[in-house]
Amino acid sequence: MKKKTIIVSAAIAVVVLGGAGAYAAMNNYLGNNVEVESVMATPQASAPANESGTTEGAENAPATAAVTADQLNGAWNIASGSKVYWSVTTSKETVNFVNEAVTGSWNVDLGDASAMTGEGVLDMTALDSGNGQRDGHVKGADFLAVDQFPQATFAAKSISGVPTEWTEGAAVPITIEGTMTVKGIDKDVTFESNAMYQGGQLLLSGTTKVTFADFGMTSPHTIVLETENDLSVQLELVLAKA
Repeated sequence: MKKKTIIVSAAIAVVVLGGAGAYAAMNNYLGNNVEVESVMATPQASAPANESGTTEGAENAPATAAVTADQLNGAWNIASGSKVYWSVTTSKETVNFVNEAVTGSWNVDLGDASAMTGEGVLDMTALDSGNGQRDGHVKGADFLAVDQFPQATFAAKSISGVPTEWTEGAAVPITIEGTMTVKGIDKDVTFESNAMYQGGQLLLSGTTKVTFADFGMTSPHTIVLETENDLSVQLELVLAKA
């Protein structure tokens, strides 16, 4: 994969200031400070068997429940707890940016896939890598230009692979194709995703890849790191029925 070498002021700070403090500052600037968190619940470990050979608590374990079409069909809105991650891989590690300022909707129709619609809006001023100096650089005119383009959007063209039968707490693979718009530039993308109905909510986890060039940018620069041209975009969404 093609890479580009790039320059940042944090590396110069190490040379000028020296010492562990300067190294820590550079590491904070160049390194990852955000961990990706999935909205999908982690399956619980199996309970230990007791002396009789039965599994402790098994008699109290809830049976998996089928989810009805009435529970799923209709309008769903992106709710609190939703996040969108933007990730770039450098020669040091993968650096994640998180954005919790996401709104949007998903209209579900299990009987007619062509009737399904989905859209999302991101407030790009809320993008956060855990380092304010780096965030300001990325949001500036050389890259995202958030003063001029404060929002990024996604509009689904098709949502395929959605099954007619769902089980509470079970992930189902789906494919979402649509148009992502960043800095006023449109890019067709495909999110390979998993959806889950759990506790009255719809959970959606999906990923796609774009490049800096797709949106008129070059990869950020540093003396000490190389940066891949690809950006990973990951949806971790919680939706509540409207």
